[in-house]
Amino acid sequence: MSLDLVPVDREPAAGAVLLTGIPGSGKSTVATALASRFRMAAHIEVDALQQMIVSGGQWPSPAANAEADRQIFLRARNACLLADSFARAGFIPVLDDVVVRRSHLDFYRTTLAAVPLHIVILAPGPAEAWRRNQAREKALATDWSPLDEAMRSELAQQGIWIDNAAQSVEETVEVILSVTGLASSSEVDQSLR
Repeated sequence: MSLDLVPVDREPAAGAVLLTGIPGSGKSTVATALASRFRMAAHIEVDALQQMIVSGGQWPSPAANAEADRQIFLRARNACLLADSFARAGFIPVLDDVVVRRSHLDFYRTTLAAVPLHIVILAPGPAEAWRRNQAREKALATDWSPLDEAMRSELAQQGIWIDNAAQSVEETVEVILSVTGLASSSEVDQSLR
């Protein structure tokens, strides 16, 4: 078998989506469902990048931790590198990460440069997010609901806010498709099929 060098990049994707919200807001579930709606897309789960650190990893915590804060930006940088690479190859990157500070959001905006970035903030409210956290298989022991207030304070005028507390995953995806203007696979140019 011979493997000839094949160009990886092509017409860039139409954009990228950063789905954010507090833990339990539905980021990962919605990101997977949204990515599946595009003809070519990649779901970049930023927590998975943190899990790649074999030793020395510091997860975010309610307590002040300078190293954990540094690693938040490290994983965001790596997520942007992946997203840029996928976007340049024609895949719409859908990133999901907990972003509650303006500096963190601005970092995404300046670091992910290949395509326009659509910021979508899922905001079901702290009570609903906590309920969802307790209902899932890997229930969180830490109550992250105080992040909701920080997110609303720091990101109030940023991105597209969606209260998805009473929405199905599919309903949330439809809203995202509508507000971003990104076409789903059912709306792709027929000449591509």
